[in-house]
Amino acid sequence: MKRVAFLLCLVFVLTTSAQAVTVTSPSALLMEKETGTVLFAKDEHEKLEPASVTKVMTLLLVMEAIDNGTLHYDDMVTGSAHACSMGGSQIWLEPGEQLSVSDMLKAVCVVSANDCAVALAEQVAGSEEAFVEKMNEKAKELGMNDTTFKNATGLPAAGHVTSAYDIALMSRELLLHHPDIKKYTTIWMDTLRNGTSSLVNTNKLIRFYDGATGLKTGSTDSALYCLSGTAERNGMELIAVIMKGPTSAQRFTDAENLLSYGFSTYALAKITPDAALPPIKVTLGSQATVQPVLSDQNALLLKKEQVAKLQKSVSLPEQVEAPVQKGTQLGELTVTADGQPVTVLPILAGEDVPRVTWGQMAKRLLRSAFLAG
Repeated sequence: MKRVAFLLCLVFVLTTSAQAVTVTSPSALLMEKETGTVLFAKDEHEKLEPASVTKVMTLLLVMEAIDNGTLHYDDMVTGSAHACSMGGSQIWLEPGEQLSVSDMLKAVCVVSANDCAVALAEQVAGSEEAFVEKMNEKAKELGMNDTTFKNATGLPAAGHVTSAYDIALMSRELLLHHPDIKKYTTIWMDTLRNGTSSLVNTNKLIRFYDGATGLKTGSTDSALYCLSGTAERNGMELIAVIMKGPTSAQRFTDAENLLSYGFSTYALAKITPDAALPPIKVTLGSQATVQPVLSDQNALLLKKEQVAKLQKSVSLPEQVEAPVQKGTQLGELTVTADGQPVTVLPILAGEDVPRVTWGQMAKRLLRSAFLAG
């Protein structure tokens, strides 16, 4: 039985007009996290300086290192002379001073500490230069075609550019696969060094926008005011990217307008069958039936008014022939709204069912003969 490949997400075709929401900043984008659907875009591929929003990629690589076990939250990181020389936003790390990975993550997420960002980069890759290579490799892997990183901080550097679209891609990757980062990005106020260093989040959304989850601010004289602002309501998380905002206040206003537009207009539906899927008979199998299951890639983004109109129908065969491999498509669940097709979800084999062996077949025949006698 042929194994089939499936898309990572299921997205109904959505259209957005530029007039649906007001954004003053010259470049912006709104993306839904689960499906990666773009809900609003304005000059989203223009290559611009991201300032400290760069640190989304720095955080992504640090969280990858934590999740794969090469770095731990309680590991102690020593500030190098290079890390402590960064300037800009910082916690005034002293050369030789040690802080835990967790505390440095907090400093980067809350006050955009350049010294801690570079210290973490050196801990992960040995040097900032080697870490920047990893940043650009990851950007390429994610399809961030508008991006070139020159450092781990976002401090001004010739050729250090990205786009609103690419920022959304790396923000989505961070939130989707490393949600623990929100333990830090949702902090409004905290302290370090046993309470002697105070932290107040540079991201005003965390205090003032309902459901805000992060993610990163950035500003320099040349980049102006940038933001990857994220929020979650009713199980749907949105990413609003603002670049080159004219003022700090305007970037937050633009992000709030995008997020509120998304939450008021769209909903994320998890599609499931209306009734339990029945087992399917398996001929010549080591067991009599196989249990079908719906693919877990079943998130569907819809206009809110469509959610109540969804109808679902299941198509499954009466029987299949062994061997059946787990994950093989057995049927499909068709979703419609107002009679119009929305999407088709694959229904998969939930287990392996090998073909019966000659020995097993002989035992079955003997058992049948004994029972018949």
